[in-house]
Amino acid sequence: MTLIYPNIVPENNLRLPDALTVKHGPARLLSRFVLEGDMAARQMGLRLRLRHDFGELLYLNEREVAHGNWFKLVNMYNPAYCDLSPENSYWISGENEAGDIVLTQAGRIYYWPETSLSEQAHAMFYADHGEGQLCNVTAPAAGHIGGVVFCAGSHWIRPDFRGHRLSHLLARLGRAYAMSRWPVEWAIALVAPVLVAKGVSAGYGYKHASHSIFYPASPWGDLEVVLAYLSQNEAYEDIAEYLGKEFSGSMTEGLSAASAPRPRDVNVTSTSSEGVFHGSSNLS
Repeated sequence: MTLIYPNIVPENNLRLPDALTVKHGPARLLSRFVLEGDMAARQMGLRLRLRHDFGELLYLNEREVAHGNWFKLVNMYNPAYCDLSPENSYWISGENEAGDIVLTQAGRIYYWPETSLSEQAHAMFYADHGEGQLCNVTAPAAGHIGGVVFCAGSHWIRPDFRGHRLSHLLARLGRAYAMSRWPVEWAIALVAPVLVAKGVSAGYGYKHASHSIFYPASPWGDLEVVLAYLSQNEAYEDIAEYLGKEFSGSMTEGLSAASAPRPRDVNVTSTSSEGVFHGSSNLS
């Protein structure tokens, strides 16, 4: 059974900036990135919301699977199989001007103080409902991934909104949100080997790729996935670099604070401001 790291739980279905309370990490960097990222999305006509009603995510997934636009959720994000709760998970929805959800990104927090991904890869993927299913871990890095681990998934963009580099922003917004709420030591995703070879996972900010984790004869077929990952400090550095390259220079002032001492809690709730199973890049 996965332990839960204590954390602040926002109300369901708030605007993403309104759901943000920076409990961990460099407050200026994370809060500025979420605010600017939300602003960039709004300029594209999208409203981002932070949610933990995974039944709604499942409903959306089933509808889009029927339309051929998505792949069936894996167990770790399916409330029918998994102990999803507001304390250990979230998902972000992006709504267009008509109120339709056109993009999603989700995250799970695993608290493994005395174990690692190499020991938990089966239970994580199948959410303890994979009795009889095999899992073979050959990724060397999996043995080092432990403590507070953020796993990103359910990264989906509706076909008519693809091709605008939204996926790069969305991946980092989810990571920044998670790292503001939990003391994340490792950020990971399980991605198809072809997406590592084509540089897609690197475009999402992952600095490393460790081959591989195998799930033979899974409900999604014979799977080989690559462990894409980056450390806490690498994640901060990537967010700061993305701000400097993708947003105006005025937004980068003071954002190289990844190694600075962690500030006191900062609440900013009053501040305005492409793949395998889910139609994007990773397998969740």
